[in-house]
Amino acid sequence: MPLVTTTEMFKKAYAGGYAIGAFNVNNMEIVQGITEAAKEVNAPLILQVSKGARAYANHTYLVKLVEAAVIECPGIPIALHLDHGPDFETCKSCIDGGFTSVMIDASSKPFEENIAITKKVVEYAHDHGVVVEAELGTLAGIEDDVQVSAEDSSYTRPEEVQEFVEKTGCDSLAIAIGTSHGAYKFKPGTKPQLRFDVLEEVEKRLPNFPIVLHGSSSVPQDFVEMINANGGSMPGAIGVPEDQLRKAASMAVCKINIDSDLRLAMTGTVRQFFAQHPDKFDPREYLKPARAAIKDMVKHKLINVLGCDGKA
Repeated sequence: MPLVTTTEMFKKAYAGGYAIGAFNVNNMEIVQGITEAAKEVNAPLILQVSKGARAYANHTYLVKLVEAAVIECPGIPIALHLDHGPDFETCKSCIDGGFTSVMIDASSKPFEENIAITKKVVEYAHDHGVVVEAELGTLAGIEDDVQVSAEDSSYTRPEEVQEFVEKTGCDSLAIAIGTSHGAYKFKPGTKPQLRFDVLEEVEKRLPNFPIVLHGSSSVPQDFVEMINANGGSMPGAIGVPEDQLRKAASMAVCKINIDSDLRLAMTGTVRQFFAQHPDKFDPREYLKPARAAIKDMVKHKLINVLGCDGKA
């Protein structure tokens, strides 16, 4: 099965009350861990590449890694997606370079400017058989080159979504309902809570339209503790409760981005390996258990959080 767009994935997810997992990839072990998990539980996948990942690993290497995963998982629908494309030129490069889906993130721009930029990307993408995700509302936090302070973040305004989608022609919409980028999503002592009232109002105004959640890592505390116990320092790292993500997946949310959880699993496992085996230096020895930790993490997410197991 060749790379696919997200169109059919999202139609089935919306009707079935589940969400597709979108996982950011940076190297071979991450790609392998994610796709091996999806293959075992028969789940569709979105593999995402950010601007930062392209700068780190090179566009061509990442595309070829994903193409290798497609060969190794012939029965699994896989979309290759640009995460947080900052401008038309980056989106065009990915569209021309084999991606099946791109995100244009002009959410920091004024409403009309966001529409104009998004529409330009949509027109080029659709001419080349590629789908487009756009964003309204701004998430706080840091993810690769995306940095937004809490003061500059804002919830999506439901009264704007219908006009935005109609004028841009985008295929899915990322909204801000309280998630945030990075591993520090909520302050210690506060109760993490997503704005389901905003999601419900968006769903009413955009019936049957796929909604996306960014910044949705749950920041598993066992890996935070593993990191801290082996030389790390991540006090107060708190993520989005998994039951709230499952609720969102049962509503209009068809795509949930998960990034920090995989990095925590890899980092914690590698730190623990070196603490237990200080004499080791072969990357294959410490990346193998890190890859296995990612695989276990992704299987858990696909089954218990996203509910997309068996849906390939």
